[in-house]
Amino acid sequence: QVQLTESGGGLVQDGGSLRLSCKASGLSFNDYRMGWFRQAPGKEREFVATISATGSNNYYHDAVYGRFTISRDDAKNTVYLDMNNLMIADTAVYYCAATKGWSTRTGPSDYDYWGRGTQVTVSS
Repeated sequence: QVQLTESGGGLVQDGGSLRLSCKASGLSFNDYRMGWFRQAPGKEREFVATISATGSNNYYHDAVYGRFTISRDDAKNTVYLDMNNLMIADTAVYYCAATKGWSTRTGPSDYDYWGRGTQVTVSS
């Protein structure tokens, strides 16, 4: 049974930083592309970032490019999202997801497995 478990969310002030983690189990982690999505209240789930199975490729939503960094540690079956210079507009539930193959497609339907999410709240 595949499980993705996010952690690291919380309350942070505008301009602050957070590191999200997502630990995977039940799959061969280094065979999977990993992604981060977010969903704000009343809005659709949107793509944030993705990293290839090898870690050699990544892709970001324009809104987070230069502020967020996705990385992975295959020895720990964990993908990270380092978020810097956070803005109030970044407030959302953040989800990690897994799928096979490399693509820059950003639709949630491209991913096979999902975590339950972690709340990130940015305050002024």
